[in-house]
Amino acid sequence: MIGLLQRVSEARVRVAGEVVGEVVGEIGPGLLVLVGVQRDDTEARAERLLERLLGYRVFADDTGRMNRSLREVGGALLLVPQFTLAADTRKGARPSFSSAAPPDLGRRLFDHLVARAQAAHPQVATGVFGADMQVALVNEGPVTFWLET
Repeated sequence: MIGLLQRVSEARVRVAGEVVGEVVGEIGPGLLVLVGVQRDDTEARAERLLERLLGYRVFADDTGRMNRSLREVGGALLLVPQFTLAADTRKGARPSFSSAAPPDLGRRLFDHLVARAQAAHPQVATGVFGADMQVALVNEGPVTFWLET
């Protein structure tokens, strides 16, 4: 499972609509995580990714060093499914999605990640699996990390 995490001061997800997209997930300071599910992913990998997201030290301590986790700073978590993270881009001019999980597995594991996150952390928002979404964010730093379990 892949998590592209970004430290944000704010982020929101809209789902495309007829006129104006509806905001389905919105946070203040915290982490926006784009989540990619691969064919060989499991619930255990989703849980390991969540542990890493909640404990990864990307927030500044009193000396300005990245030494505090999302849990420690009380930040929010916005999880957004993004199957394109599982693309193979090693050759050619078009990505291959052969390593991406099929939609039913992707949805099940993303939903599992969300359920575990909501049980473990007080501020969790999400995008919508399979929807056409627009993601807006203010990346602080910028700080962006690729985590893979």
